[in-house]
Amino acid sequence: MLYVEIASIVGAILLGIIIVLAILLALGLPLGELSMGGKYKIIPPKMRIIVWIMVAIQIMALLIILQTSGIVPLLFSVKVTKIICFVFAGYLSLNSIMNLFSYSRKEKLIITPLSIVAAICFWITAFSTKI
Repeated sequence: MLYVEIASIVGAILLGIIIVLAILLALGLPLGELSMGGKYKIIPPKMRIIVWIMVAIQIMALLIILQTSGIVPLLFSVKVTKIICFVFAGYLSLNSIMNLFSYSRKEKLIITPLSIVAAICFWITAFSTKI
């Protein structure tokens, strides 16, 4: 199913953009308006640990969407990979809703659409993959 592969590639690309942004935030660049409700222009050093953890989770999500669609070889069984894909779809959906309530206009306008489309890609991939 070509549309599943396209959805997973689009989801992976969007997640890649989000990962790059998170890495830049963790390195201390002044992009804080795009994250955490725009509370900080530069993420404080102690909070950067949380950002690095988010980066690790996002990299795993990127691998899972590509594995679920069959683009990358599986690390887990098809069933487990599909379940993890559903978990990330739910996580991204909740994250998108939280972004809608952000105080930061930049986060609402830039990050929220990326997150929504990525979540849709995860849902399409998870529902379309046969066990």
